[in-house]
Amino acid sequence: MLIKQENKARIRTVCVEDAEAILQIHREVISEHDYFIALPNEFNKTIEDHQKWIRNILKHERETMFVAEYKNNVVGWIVFRSQERMRMHHIGSFAIMLKKECRNNGIGKLMIQKLLTWAEKHPVIEKVTLGTFSTNTRAIELYRKLGFVEEGRKIREFKLGNDEYVDDVLMFKLVK
Repeated sequence: MLIKQENKARIRTVCVEDAEAILQIHREVISEHDYFIALPNEFNKTIEDHQKWIRNILKHERETMFVAEYKNNVVGWIVFRSQERMRMHHIGSFAIMLKKECRNNGIGKLMIQKLLTWAEKHPVIEKVTLGTFSTNTRAIELYRKLGFVEEGRKIREFKLGNDEYVDDVLMFKLVK
């Protein structure tokens, strides 16, 4: 399912019926081992768990989730979660996942742009943040192109194996 033109993908707000597709993408990305904290054997979420997760996001006024569709199939998703503490209501972070065969075609960029547009219009959200493996250089490059700035690093945050560590790169973008 190689996508040659980003304009063939549609970004829309998630619905509970997307839970199964989102779960499948979640499992696929985790199984790659490259840029995700959890290992496949640590991820035991069900469709019901994802349905509940989506319902909670849709009920929360400072959170959102979008999916990318190609030929009526969900091929990726992005979720924005906010902070609960009053002094941190103005910020939140996002996570993004995209099927491997759909990467490097502008879909991730479209999802992030949709999220940033939502955040810019939101009356409370002022700062969008993320964390990513320092080895995820393509993602870091995309985030920079979209105006994100490196805020810091958590050195040797993730241990991949014996004497093999990866930093957690913390990035942000002010939207107001």
